[in-house]
Parts: sequence; C-alpha cells; structure tokens
Amino acid sequence: MEERILQNYINGKWVNSNSGKFREVTNPATAELLAKVPVSTLAEFDEAVQIAQKAYHSWRRVPVTNRIQYLFKLKMLLEEHFEDLARTITLEHGKVLDESRGEMRRAIENVEVACGTPSLAMGDLVEDIAPGIDEMMIRQPLGVVGLISPFNFPAMIAFWYLPYAVATGNTVVVKPSSRVPITMVKMFELMQEAGFPEGVVNLVNGGAEIVDGMLDHPLIKAVGFIGSTPVALHVYSRGAAHGKRVSAGGGAKCPCLILPDADINTTTNIMMDSAFGCSGQRCLAATVAIMIGEADKTFIPAFAEAASKRVTGYGINPDVQMGPVITMQDKVRIEGLVKQGLDEGCEMLVDGRNAVIPGYEKGYFIRPTILTDIPVNGIIHSTEIFGPVLGIMHCNTVDEAIKIVNDHTFGNAASIFTRDGTAAHKFRYEALAGNIGVNIGIAAPMAFFPFSGWKDSFFGDLHGQGKHAIEFFTQTKVVIERWPKEWTRKF
Repeated sequence: MEERILQNYINGKWVNSNSGKFREVTNPATAELLAKVPVSTLAEFDEAVQIAQKAYHSWRRVPVTNRIQYLFKLKMLLEEHFEDLARTITLEHGKVLDESRGEMRRAIENVEVACGTPSLAMGDLVEDIAPGIDEMMIRQPLGVVGLISPFNFPAMIAFWYLPYAVATGNTVVVKPSSRVPITMVKMFELMQEAGFPEGVVNLVNGGAEIVDGMLDHPLIKAVGFIGSTPVALHVYSRGAAHGKRVSAGGGAKCPCLILPDADINTTTNIMMDSAFGCSGQRCLAATVAIMIGEADKTFIPAFAEAASKRVTGYGINPDVQMGPVITMQDKVRIEGLVKQGLDEGCEMLVDGRNAVIPGYEKGYFIRPTILTDIPVNGIIHSTEIFGPVLGIMHCNTVDEAIKIVNDHTFGNAASIFTRDGTAAHKFRYEALAGNIGVNIGIAAPMAFFPFSGWKDSFFGDLHGQGKHAIEFFTQTKVVIERWPKEWTRKF
C-alpha cells in the first residue's frame, strides 16, 4: 500500500483538509508508514453537518424501499472488494487476515439486516380506538446523526449504526479513528460508487476537537460511539447535555467461568481464541478465567500449553494466529500493567513480554500472557487491559463466581463453560452482563440482535445493530384521526 494523504468525504466529493495538520497511520507489525490522516478543523466539520442537514430534507422523502436499494448496491460492492478490505484492516490494525475477514462479514451482515427496514420500521395502528377515531404510531427519522468509531474494528463498529441510520431516512457524518482511517475511507469510496445522493453520507477525519464539535453541534440529533469507559461517559454526558440521543459503549472485563465438567479441548481452543484473538484488543475478549472447584488442575496446564504454542507475527502471513497491538505506546502500557500485576502478587504462568518476531523487529508485539492467582481488587482484574493478557482466579462455587462477576463495574459480557444445564441456566439468569455466552467465548450478537452492554460498559438506552438501531435513529409520532360523517374523503 502506497503512502498517501487521506481526504474527507463531504457532499459526495473527496476534499482535502485545510488544517495543515496530520497524524501518521502506521502498520503495527512493521512500523511502516501507510498514510497521513488530516486533523480536520471545526469549520470543516460544520460544513459537513450543514451539507448533511440540507440533504436530509430530500433524503427523508425518498421512499424507504428506494433508500435500501443503495444498501443492496453497497452490499454487493463490499462482497466484490471483500479481500481487499480485509487486507487493509490487517495492514493498518494488525489483526490476522481471518479475523479481518470475520470483521468484514459482520459489517456486511448489518447492511443486510438494515435492508429489512421496511419491515423493521413499521408502526402500529388501532382502528376505531374510539367512536369514529383511528390512532396510529409511525416512526420518522431524526435528522443528521454522528458516528465515532474506535481503532479496534475499523470497519464493523461504524456499521453497527450507519446502514440503519440511512435506511431510516437520516443523513450521517462519520469520524473514524485516526489510528485506522484507511479502511473507512475505502468503504466510503464504495458508498460513493453505490450512488448515495450527495450529502447523505459524509466522513470527516480528526481528533478530540471533532468529537466535541459533534457533541455540541445543534444540528446533530444523535451520536453513536464505542470506546473506553471514560470517553464513553464523556460522550454520553456532553451529548445528553445538548439534548442528543447517545448510544455510548464503554470498556469491559469479560469473565469466563470454567467448571470441572467442561470439555477440555473445546474449552481450551475457544478460550485461546477469545483471550488472544485480535491480540486481546476487543471489548468481548475473555480477560479473566474463573476456575470453579478442581477445574484449575486440568485447565491451567492446558491453557499454558496452548498459549505457548500460539504463533505470533505479521497477520498477513497465513500461519500466524495473533498479530501485534496497535501502537508502541500500547505495548509499553500493557507490559506495564502486567508488571504491576506481578508486584501485587500475581503469578506468571506464560510470559509474552519483550517479544521479538524475526523479520519484524520494529513491530509492536506481545505474545500471549497468562497470570494466575489474580486478586479480585488487583489491577489485572479491575482494569481493561486491552491486550493479550489472560488472568486466572479460583472460586469454590458458581455462586461465589457470579458474585465476582456482578460486583465488577463492567457488564459487557460473561461466559460459562460446562455440561451442566442447571449451572448454565443459573448463570444466564443471574449474571449482570448484557451479553452472555454458554460454551461461547466471544458472546458477540449477530446483526439481528443489539450489542447489549450493561453497567459501566454502556451509557444510553438503545444499542447498535438490529431493531435497537432502527429505534435509536427514529422518533415516534402518534397520529389520531377523526372523519365526521358530514365530511367527505373525496381527495
């Protein structure tokens, strides 16, 4: 991929930013410079919003069956360019190619579900709710909406929201992560090819100033965001203070209960993929394994062996199972948290620090790392590490483990591995987390279902994906009609 200066996409055209400020986009496996992304100005962002507002008035009047035709075209283009987009994700993010393919598939699934908007956005009607009176509830779009996407899923997370927003008649301004902007630029090129009318979809690159500008702008009616909890809380609080709808996903600590009766091979394989897939840089990563009873006697050795054998390297190479973390700063931060955990009394089972990959010595690599005996109040359990680090603790009973799950400030996801249906049902019912896995390591909802974080993992009422996204991007209007007999319906 040749180095290039990225542009913004406003009013159906690619335009240069006038800020004169740029950030470098690097390949985390090689430290190679891939592109420079502009730090756009608030004036440029306002231009995009004004254009989107103008486009909204005509776009909302386009019949929904016509609006989704653009999504059908986009779906076909995403399929046609599937491998190129997956490769781009790997180049700028670092995840292995199969993980990038999985991300693209999830993005496309949301386009497919949004094509069902004519059914999903149906209202309600009660005929003769009173003598001579009919009453109905209809859904109408909000206006201009803003989306802020994180670095860990350059394609997927924006598409938890974007297809539903445009299908329901809104116009959109997207701010991608400046760490991984190339993928979204390519996806917008395909939206341009799909023929979306000018101003319906817009992209503005930038930093925190653009985020705050989005939260403050009076024409932005709703904001979708996924990121860390401190930033999610900021987005929610500031956006809500300006009267906006906000769907803000935050951090996570996704515990997995391992019961002694769980299948050792299946559980080990799933846990390794869950803990170390995407180098642990995802909010559904299995970051804590809670061994119940005597499960630790068999599963800890199995985890150690599997983690030690996991192949770390450049994600483009087909034999690689785990890529680098996103930046050198993140590598230093993660290794520092591991050291702090050891200082607090954790035991090192598998040490992946100071990793050097032959041929990729400049890359930001950490091999799979496992710590045991992690204290409940220690840094490894309390903090979202966002790296390839798995902590292990022990509980005597499922009840004791559920209490640990429920006492945590995060509530994004939690899983249980067992053959015991009673234990699984108890966990599913009592665990305070929005996404529950039973013999599933990554409890990621399909596009039909919302991504349901709880507690400090989510701020707002409605989540991305599926029916929730349809509701998030529409407002209800109740219409009450009376037609007196002496009047006529001749029109």
